[in-house]
This record gives sequence, structure tokens and C-alpha cells, in this order.
Amino acid sequence: MTTPATTPDVTVTVIVFNDADRLPRAVASLRAQTHANIEIVISDDHSTDDTPAVARRLEAEDPRVRYLRLPENSGGCSAPRNRAIEIARAPYLMFLDSDDELPPQAVELLLAAHREREVDFTMGAVRRVRVDNGRRTTWMPHLVAERRTVEGIEADPRLLFEHLSTSKMYARSFLDRHELRFPEGIHYEDQLFSAQAYCLAKAFTIIPDPVYVWYIDPFAAAASASISNQRHKVTNVRDRVHVQRLIDDFLVESGHEGLREDKDFKFLKHDFRMYAGDLPYRDEEWLAAFADIMNPYLDTLAPGAFARLPRPERVVLELLRCGRLADARLAARGLGQEVAPRQVTTDAAGVPYWGGSVPDTERGRRELSVADLELETRPFPMAQFRHEITDLSRGGGATLTLAVRTYDPGLRLPVGPQRAGLIVSPGGRRMTVPFRLDPVSPGVFEGTVRLDLSAARIPLQGFQGIRHPLVRLNQQGLWNSGVLLAPLDFPPATTRVDYRSGAAPHAVTVEPEGRNPGRLQLRWEPVGVTAVIRPVLHKVARPRVRKAAKLVASLLK
Repeated sequence: MTTPATTPDVTVTVIVFNDADRLPRAVASLRAQTHANIEIVISDDHSTDDTPAVARRLEAEDPRVRYLRLPENSGGCSAPRNRAIEIARAPYLMFLDSDDELPPQAVELLLAAHREREVDFTMGAVRRVRVDNGRRTTWMPHLVAERRTVEGIEADPRLLFEHLSTSKMYARSFLDRHELRFPEGIHYEDQLFSAQAYCLAKAFTIIPDPVYVWYIDPFAAAASASISNQRHKVTNVRDRVHVQRLIDDFLVESGHEGLREDKDFKFLKHDFRMYAGDLPYRDEEWLAAFADIMNPYLDTLAPGAFARLPRPERVVLELLRCGRLADARLAARGLGQEVAPRQVTTDAAGVPYWGGSVPDTERGRRELSVADLELETRPFPMAQFRHEITDLSRGGGATLTLAVRTYDPGLRLPVGPQRAGLIVSPGGRRMTVPFRLDPVSPGVFEGTVRLDLSAARIPLQGFQGIRHPLVRLNQQGLWNSGVLLAPLDFPPATTRVDYRSGAAPHAVTVEPEGRNPGRLQLRWEPVGVTAVIRPVLHKVARPRVRKAAKLVASLLK
């Protein structure tokens, strides 16, 4: 362990504001680093909770920890980071948010990359952890899949997608030489700072090892949600567009105009795409304000950036740009789920377009053409349909009656009634409820299905989790499965289901998904005796235990 008199190799700044509960975890991850000669600066943006007392306790426990408290709240991440840079004593700098962690070898690995070759910064993989379900993923894995040194951002403009400042270790000399600091008074400061760092760096090294643990809480209360999770605020949209304009100005000033299309593609594919997934849940007033902010900026983007997007995203963008806001909201419900339009219209040349009319502008015809979706020619298992619930009612016990409408704009289904099935698979055990879809007009079918949730096959150890039912169609022995879109305004309903004659009770909630396309969502939660014995039964039901039991049984025969 280092002492205050020893010059540290790396300074890691932990920024914090009113996060007394999670701050100790963040600092503990730094104290546990395999490279011990570090300085830990807790930079407090003038917290009003117990953060100061917690920070001072952590400072007293370890001489490597220093506590810095800003005289007033800055309202962002930039000021606490910049104040920490001013007092940092190490030649290399890293940044950590108080609700996240560093893996034990993060400092060691990034510092080793610096010492292996002189570069302006080093960076590694970011492990994302969902706090609601514990799911772990890697942020932008294709960008950090291999160890390499990049000689300037032009060598791989895709890296603009990895705009986190926290996944990197910077040479202090690099930041000082370019007077590079976090922009204060704005949100999404990481995006501008990272764009500047990429453009100014002569070389930087990427390692595939995890160097940051980013905790994601998609269901955090609005008051405590991170800036990126406050997309419901119109001011959030304005902040994001503002920082994009600042990046554009910097690209011109620094002589990196050639990166503009790549940067614009990143904005459309990442930043705009996050808002697009939320459009079905926004009211008309919000949509109008969103269009007023977004459209003028969209008009400045490179046309080539739009051409690189998947067709469904281009459709949403064009509907927004031409003022068809209700249609944009409707089209957004299909993003990422292979959901067909409700309707297409074909021009004299046979080109199909999204919606009920042929666009009257060259740009509209280019962006709203859905010819590349191959609605009429895809193999049936991959064909696109649109399944929507038009009415949902509860019956006795745990039964639901769903009125389903299926849109077939490619006219893939033959004329006449269609065999369909509603598939639900709690715990991996499939339940299929057959029903019939009857034609009501060309390319439109309707049917009714009665779903009894008490008939679902629950595993021995019970089931805790979420399932989204699928609609399954059959044609000449081929199957096609698609998501089922729910009415977004129906209130969640929870009922108790006494599986196995009451021996395995569960609470089952029926609700719209609440995000993305808004699928019908069924949520199982063990209650009563099931909640008590589930952990034990879960262990017994593990595959290895089951295999061992079968082996013993076979030997005893």
C-alpha cells in the first residue's frame, strides 16, 4: 500500500453526488486493485445527503484516498472531474462514477499497456450489469475484441461509438498538452470529451480485458435515474442535440471533417435510436416538441449516414422529418423485432412504400421504400407479419381473452381461415394455445384466443421471470413465429395462480411491456411456500444434479 508521500502511478477519480449508499462499493473496488500504487480522489459535487461523512470515513481508512468537496453543486459530471484533475498527482488518470466499479485488474492492465508502448490513452472492455436481473453483457464488444494500437481515429472511425470516458486511462501529459478538460455546463459531456480525445490522440491502445463495470438500472425512479435514462424529458433531447453540434464544430476546427459521416451514423444508430424506441409511449405534445428540436439537426446530417441504417430505422426517421408524427410512433413499434408495417402501397413501377400512399418527394420515396424488406419473397419462417391485440379482457381465475389482428402486407397467407397458436414458455416449458385467424380484408386477419395461465407448465422449482407470448403461423408444414403487440394503455393486472393444487403458488402479472415495441408481457413471481423453498429446489433441479441422479439410478438397476 502506498503512502501520501509516495508519488502514485495512477489517479482514479470517483465522482459522486448524493450517493452515500453506493460510494463505498466503488471505492472498495479501487482499494482492491492488483496494482496498489494508486491515488483515489473522491470528488463530491456538493452532496446534501450522508456522502460527506461516508467519504471522510473512507479517507480515514486508507491513506490513498483523498476527499474533495466542491463549494456548490455544478449539476453535472464535468466540474467534479476537472477539479480532481487539478489536484491529481499521478502521470495517468482514470475516472469512475460512484454507482459503478472497476474490475480488480483494471488499473494493472491499462497501465501495462501504457508502459508497453507510449500512447495517449489506453482503453478496454466495459461490462454492463443490469441491476434488475443481473444480466451481464459487454458494451460494444466488436470494438474491443482484440488487442491493438490504433494510429489515429481515422484508422477505425467505428470507435466513435465507444464514447465513454470511464473506460480509458489517459496520460496526464496528453490532456495537459491539448488543454483537454470536460466541458462544463452541459450534459453528455463524455461524448464531446471522447470525440476530442479520439481526434487529438496520435495513438491509443485497446485491450480486450474488462476494465469497467457499468451498472444499468432501466427502471430507476425518474428522480434518481442517470442523465441517459431521462429521455422522457424534452430538455434531455435538447442537451443531446446541443452536444452533437459542439462535436460537429470541433471536427471542423480540428481538421477532421472527413469523420462527419461516421459521426452522424453513430448519432443516428445510437443516440436517435434510443429515443425512437420510446416514441410509442410519448404523447402528441412531446412528439411535436421532439420533432421541433430533432428535425433541424437531422437536416444537417450527411445523407450517407442515413443510407447505412436498417430500413425500419430509416422509415421512422423519414416519418418524423416529414411531420407524420402518429405514423412515426406506429412505425417505431416494430424496431428491432422484425415487425411488418400494417400497410404498404405500390407505385406504378411495383415499388412498395410504407403506409397508405406513395411519397411525393424524392427523399420520401428513397427513405420509405420497403422493397429491401422483401415482404413478398422471404422464406415463410422469416416472413414479416404484424400481430396486435385489439382487445384484452380478464375472465374467471387466471384466464385472458385476447382479440388478435394480424397484418400481412406481403400477402403471404392464402385466402381463408388460418391456423395459429399462442405460445408461452415459462421456465422453458412451452404451452401452445391454438386459435383461428379469419380474413376480414386483403392482408388482414382477426381471431380470438382464450389463454388460461393456470394451465402453464411450471418447473418443479417454480419460475421467476418475464415471458413475451408469440403468435405462431403454419403454412404447408413451415412455421413462423412473431411478437404480439399489446395495447399500451391497459393497466397491469396481477392474479394468484395456485399451480399443482396450491402447492406451488405464483403471482402472475399481465401488462404491456413498457418499453421498446410494447409486447404483451407476462411476469411470474413465486409467492407463499414456493418463494420459501424455491432456492433449495432450484439447486436440486440443476442439470448436473439431474444427470448425476439419473446416473445413480441407472447403476442401481
